[in-house]
Amino acid sequence: MGSKQNSQGNIPRKPLSIFLIIGLCCFSYIMGAWPRSGFGKGDGIALEIGKQTDCNIISNLDFEPHHKVVKISEPSLPKAKVFKPCDIRYTDYTPCQEQDRAMKFPRENMIYRERHCPPEKEKLQCLVPAPKGYMTPFPWPKGRDYVHYANVPYKSLTVEKAVQNWVQFKGDVFKFPGGGTMFPQGADAYIDELASVIPIADGTVRTALDTGCGVASWGAYLLKRNVLAMSFAPRDNHEAQVQFALERGVPAVIGVLGSIRLPYPSRAFDMAQCSRCLIPWTSNNGLYLMEVDRVLRPGGYWILSGPPINWKTYYKTWQRSKKDLQAEQRQIEKLAELLCWEKKYEKGDIAIWRKKVNAKSCQRNSVNVCKSKDVDDVWYKKMDTCITPFPEVTSKDEVAGGKLKKFPARLFAVPPQIAKGSVEGITAESYQEDNKLWKKRLITYKMINRLIGTTRYRNVMDMNAGLGGFAAALESQKSWVMNVVPTIAKNTLGVVYERGLIGIYHDWCEGFSTYPRTYDLIHASGVFSLYQNKCQLEYILLEMDRILRPEGTVILRDEVDVMNKVKKIAGGMRWNTKLMDHEDGPLVPEKILVAVKQYWVGSSGNGTSRDE
Repeated sequence: MGSKQNSQGNIPRKPLSIFLIIGLCCFSYIMGAWPRSGFGKGDGIALEIGKQTDCNIISNLDFEPHHKVVKISEPSLPKAKVFKPCDIRYTDYTPCQEQDRAMKFPRENMIYRERHCPPEKEKLQCLVPAPKGYMTPFPWPKGRDYVHYANVPYKSLTVEKAVQNWVQFKGDVFKFPGGGTMFPQGADAYIDELASVIPIADGTVRTALDTGCGVASWGAYLLKRNVLAMSFAPRDNHEAQVQFALERGVPAVIGVLGSIRLPYPSRAFDMAQCSRCLIPWTSNNGLYLMEVDRVLRPGGYWILSGPPINWKTYYKTWQRSKKDLQAEQRQIEKLAELLCWEKKYEKGDIAIWRKKVNAKSCQRNSVNVCKSKDVDDVWYKKMDTCITPFPEVTSKDEVAGGKLKKFPARLFAVPPQIAKGSVEGITAESYQEDNKLWKKRLITYKMINRLIGTTRYRNVMDMNAGLGGFAAALESQKSWVMNVVPTIAKNTLGVVYERGLIGIYHDWCEGFSTYPRTYDLIHASGVFSLYQNKCQLEYILLEMDRILRPEGTVILRDEVDVMNKVKKIAGGMRWNTKLMDHEDGPLVPEKILVAVKQYWVGSSGNGTSRDE
């Protein structure tokens, strides 16, 4: 028994078992040493991350940095829809002021001249053509005085207003001598007379409103005095008057004092005028004068030249009785007193009133004060025969709403609305940061397109202006900016005006109140994110195309997913586009889309030409 057990215990191990044991031991040793070895890929990445402090280490994203083209991340998307040119009859199409639709509405209170936009099913889904022979407008300041006939081929004003020096036709251009109905000798002499009463020269007056502007010569000649005038006139039998204004490089919109409030905030303008504008100021219990009062800043000026001023001289010319005209002027005087306006001047054809700076400095009996808590809620809101109250003050000398610095200091000073905390979420500090941001962004835009800031881009629009930072950064005599505050965005338009800039409320689901081909450069930050669940993006892009001049430029910035959708639609619109990284690098989800509208014109039979 014993010998048998001893013989089994002394049996030698097989070589294979020994090799397996040795192999396992070596493998365990190697695995234990791996984290410290420095030879694995994982360790290499870890070491590299430890060395790097720059977020640009991920350099292989599907974007090219430094403002290069960004590849669309969805290559399987179907091809872009191609938009065909509209019929040539739509060359001057204005969606919300078309004559055929207008005639379906009452003429009472000019309702038929107000905005009446087409329903969804009637919106055009085509590209509005330029007229044959269209040319790039003359650069400023020459453009103030000359317009190519091919661009606005309408001669009726040259005949109808010949003696008033509105416009003359010479060869293949229109010439604008600077005259007007009430200043046939020129706007400069007229403005000089105003400046003898109104502090135009020192920067006190910066924003102005011209009601019933004609071809906007008053606004055109104010520009060299550093005053920005918002001019408006209806699309009526005075064919193309607003179109002429914009073609000259002067701010203007299609508009009318009818039954709806003006699309501007309260206390927006330092000065307003009616130069034979034919607005019936005494009608409807002074409704129209009350609306001018709403948008006139405390301490601002109102100018009236034309009927009934100087009625003793002109009653026969105006084909009205002395009694009628005298009664009308007396009624205007009473309304002005009710509004706390003090007459400062009347000589010849001109009368000037100044609005009191606050309610404490105004002695008046009880009046019908507007009850609305939001005096800037104006989009499609009916005017009412009530007086917009002054903001509260603590002394007779305090300017209601806040005193403004003189321009240009006013441009970057903290606006009173922000200083008083009236704009939710905006502080003086965040306002200054916004200014820095837009100065930085404008530098980027100029690196992309060196012509920005030159007279090549005279008429500029910012579709989502915010606090007006883009316009403030761009400010110069070479261009002007229409600052649009969307009706669904935070209401900051009052701030824009307090800075000495101009703008308007608008809903981008509808057509803008202007003629085709009236802007050289359109800028939009966040517009498509704002509206992507409100209306079809293609309608907004088609409207941008309508108002953009041939070879004009678009700069959009938005989230990359939205920009990809926009770029796809724009691919069918005869735009040359580039999608670029944010100025802070490819990791920022916001992107920049730059587009240039191709030159093409309409021709008979719905055809188009690129080189007419």
